[in-house]
Amino acid sequence: MDIWQIDRLTLFLLLFIPGFISLKVYDLLVPSEPRDFSKSVFEVIGYSALNFAALSWLIVLVHANGFPAAHSTLYLLAISFVLFIAPVLWPGLWLKLCSWPPVARRLVSPVRKPWDYVFGKRESYWVIVHLKDGRRVGGRFDTQSFASSSPAEHEIYLEQIWKLSDDGDFLAPVEYSKGMIILEKDIVAVELFGVE
Repeated sequence: MDIWQIDRLTLFLLLFIPGFISLKVYDLLVPSEPRDFSKSVFEVIGYSALNFAALSWLIVLVHANGFPAAHSTLYLLAISFVLFIAPVLWPGLWLKLCSWPPVARRLVSPVRKPWDYVFGKRESYWVIVHLKDGRRVGGRFDTQSFASSSPAEHEIYLEQIWKLSDDGDFLAPVEYSKGMIILEKDIVAVELFGVE
């Protein structure tokens, strides 16, 4: 079989592109190990098939009654939506559905690690990081802070470091500090407190 024949190549691209786009977008939204697409061909084609099934009404509509010739611009827009735009939207819609409480109770979360779940919300926190050497680092995790996501090592950048009392109260910001990066190999636990 020669895949480079134009009809076979077109068929392959039609079956591959929407699923590939959906999986790439999903992988950008949900932290995970890098995907080996050479082992995911059937998965890619399956997601393409789901895309075509969900949009079959549109595909039939734009291929009926000479629509492509009469409305070439709308036809190209519809085909672009089916092949490129909808595959970008499906992962976001799926993740919204997964986070909807009636559905979330029945599904396993797509986010595999608590670190990614908590810091993926992009909320602000007061943080106390407990280090392996027994020290504690207090600070603020806010809009300029950053926490790595899987599969990278879990590292955290706190944009503002605070002095802590022996009881763990936040006393005052450390003067002239531009924050701190804390490596996963040094972290025992991370305490989070709401910002008011």
